Amino acid sequence: MKIYIGSDHAGFALKEKLVEFLKELRYEVEDKGAYSFNPQDDYPDFVEPVAEAVSKDPKSKGIVLGGSGEGESMATDRFPHVRTALWYGGSLEPLKLSREHNDANILSLGARFFSEEEARKAVKLWLETPFSGDERHVRRIKKLDV
Repeated sequence: MKIYIGSDHAGFALKEKLVEFLKELRYEVEDKGAYSFNPQDDYPDFVEPVAEAVSKDPKSKGIVLGGSGEGESMATDRFPHVRTALWYGGSLEPLKLSREHNDANILSLGARFFSEEEARKAVKLWLETPFSGDERHVRRIKKLDV
């Protein structure tokens, strides 16, 4: 599976570590930037290319990072067929449900709220959790794409 990833300065260091982690898990990774730390950069410049790629490549997934993940989530959900799950840390159950019930295809991470180890566990769980395919969930997702 191909994973597109992007982050502004607030998530840059964690993004760099997650790129290596994803490669260790044998995912194909395409980094959409930032490619260097710049405290003045703007998250839309890096997360919108992730959303555009996922929108055009339905078998792929995306991961975006920022300080809170909120703005990143708002930016990515503007693209057709993109469903972004936001995680700040804590319980992993919402991440699991975002895949099982909502077939979320982008994960937005609030990088200021958890450790690298917690991020690794969350990303791995999210990527390995399949969509249930239940009719009620399929029906609901179709209503999002009108």
